[in-house]
Amino acid sequence: MIDLATWEPRFAAFLDTNSAQQDAAHDREHIRRVVTNARMLATVEGADLAVVIPAAWLHDCVAVAKDSPQRSLASSMAATAASSFLAWSGYPPFHIPAIAHAIIAHSFSARVTPLTLEARVVQDADRLDALGAVGLSRCLMLGGQRGKPLYVPDEPFPHRRTPDDSASAIDHFYTKLLGLAATMTTQTGRQEAERRTRFLHQFIDQLASELGLAP
Repeated sequence: MIDLATWEPRFAAFLDTNSAQQDAAHDREHIRRVVTNARMLATVEGADLAVVIPAAWLHDCVAVAKDSPQRSLASSMAATAASSFLAWSGYPPFHIPAIAHAIIAHSFSARVTPLTLEARVVQDADRLDALGAVGLSRCLMLGGQRGKPLYVPDEPFPHRRTPDDSASAIDHFYTKLLGLAATMTTQTGRQEAERRTRFLHQFIDQLASELGLAP
């Protein structure tokens, strides 16, 4: 039996020493929330915490900017770095390939199908953090960091035009966030994602009301 309580501070220390923050939405608190989500999903779904917890801690251990041409390779790079760290640290070697796969498959941009329950849990845990109040806040923080407006003045909600998340923070709702619930691969993750997505729709309705528009 692996004592994860002794390993988790080591995972956190590795991140503090070896990885840089990607952007305002991918800080240490993002990591901690994903770990919390992953622990909850793994417990309900019956996934192996010895795989899920290190994968959740280390899934973003290599920082690649979202607008970098290497963005789709970030999860593979993180899996390689995490595997090396775990092997060097003496983590049970028979878990490392499964951890690496869960890290690779968590990425939205990499479009890798999760082949294990543990990988599905980690993917869902990461995507949950893009929804609800936290996801809304992260979207607006990142939009502000990149100098994006909140919405496109001529058409704040992209119904007659193609959504473009380089155009505004609200467009990102339509290019990604509102569709995430449909991508969840665990029942527990899907239920929570649908609950959090309802909150995003409530925000859109409220914003539309304040702008005097239909959402």
